[in-house]
Amino acid sequence: QVQLVESGGGLVQPGGSLRLSCAASGIIFSRYDMGWYRQALGKQRELVAGLTGGSTNYADSVKGRFTVSRDNAKNTVYLQMNMLKPEDTAVYYCHAYGVGLRGYWGQGTQVTVSS
Repeated sequence: QVQLVESGGGLVQPGGSLRLSCAASGIIFSRYDMGWYRQALGKQRELVAGLTGGSTNYADSVKGRFTVSRDNAKNTVYLQMNMLKPEDTAVYYCHAYGVGLRGYWGQGTQVTVSS
C-alpha cells in the first residue's frame, strides 16, 4: 500500500519558518520525482516546488524563500519554508510522479501564517 504522509504544518507568525516533511512508503522512492503543491481556500491547487531528476523548480511566489530537498535513504522529501507570508496559508500536499509511473498524493498538512 502506497502512503505519502506529510507532517510539520501548523500556525506560524509572518516572517517565521516551518519545515514540512513527506515520508513515502510502498514505492521505490528513488525512482520518483517529487513535488510540493498547495491549495488555499477557494483556490486551485498549485505547484510550489518540484524535484525533477536533479533539478529543482519553484513557483515565482516562493523563490528565494522555500527550498525543496530529498533524502532517499529516509524516503522523505522536505520543504523548508522561510519568511512566511499570510498568502502562504494553504493545505500543502506532496506528490510523487514520474514518466511511466502512477502518481500519488499525500493527505495534506495545513499551514497557517497569521499574527
